[in-house]
Amino acid sequence: MLDFDFIVSKYNYWIYIVLMMIGFYAMIGKRNLIKKIVGMNIFQTAIILFFVSVACKKGATLPILTNGHGPVKHAIDVSHYINPLPHVLMLTAIVVMVATLGVALAIVIMIYRKYNTLEEDEILKAIK
Repeated sequence: MLDFDFIVSKYNYWIYIVLMMIGFYAMIGKRNLIKKIVGMNIFQTAIILFFVSVACKKGATLPILTNGHGPVKHAIDVSHYINPLPHVLMLTAIVVMVATLGVALAIVIMIYRKYNTLEEDEILKAIK
């Protein structure tokens, strides 16, 4: 039997799953191109939130050494520091997400100018 406390304690993962499914449904189920783009952004945002959430540690701090100069007297305990790599990668992913959104919107504008619609079915009929 599934433990209710286990489900509640992992609520952030459930939120990401719901966001991902909303975005996936919008990309697959909707016929309007703008709705597909919004769905893609929701999907990407859920993935970014997931990675940032996984990279966090309770009670940890930034990996900045305050006594970096001179002879090192103490060994560094890495369990007290946050790994900055996932956060940096997600910053890159955010930049890529914004660039993808810009290119997608530019393509949608061009499609609208040519076919006067954003509905996928009507565009496919006009192409044939």
